[in-house]
This record gives sequence, C-alpha cells and structure tokens, in this order.
Amino acid sequence: MANSTNFSVRMDSDIKKQCEALYGELGMNLTTVINVFLRQSLRVGGFPFDVRLDQPNKETIAAMLEAERIAQDPSVKGYTDPDEMFAELKK
Repeated sequence: MANSTNFSVRMDSDIKKQCEALYGELGMNLTTVINVFLRQSLRVGGFPFDVRLDQPNKETIAAMLEAERIAQDPSVKGYTDPDEMFAELKK
C-alpha cells in the first residue's frame, strides 16, 4: 500500500451533504471521490473537465458590437410589428 497522508478541506456544509448523498448512491465516499479526481488530474495534466469563464468568442463579440451599432444607427429602419417586418423581407 502506498504512503498516505491526511489533509483538511473547508467547504460549504450543504454542498458536502449533497455530494455525500450523490456519491453515496454511487457507492463512494468523499475520500474516494477526491482521490479519483486527483488521479484523473494527474493523468490528463490538469483539470479533468473544462474550467472556463462564460465569455463569448470573437465572432459573438463582433456580432454583439454590430448589433449595438445597428441599434444606435438612426438610418436603420426598426420594426415593432413582426408581420410588417416579414412583409418587408418578402419584397
């Protein structure tokens, strides 16, 4: 058996209870879950899942800027009635 050590983790008690219930259904305790996470992290060389901020990509940012420009342009016709807009598109 490999050498083992202890470490403490502070976490929200509600999250701990929910995770204990969730992983208990899978037959695992939190020690096992944390060890699985850490071993998988070593295998993949980082987080074993995507960790990112919800930021739009370049194309989405460009589209958002274009939409703002169009919305502020007084020469662009706007519509409040979808039927009118569709009728205009059919022309």
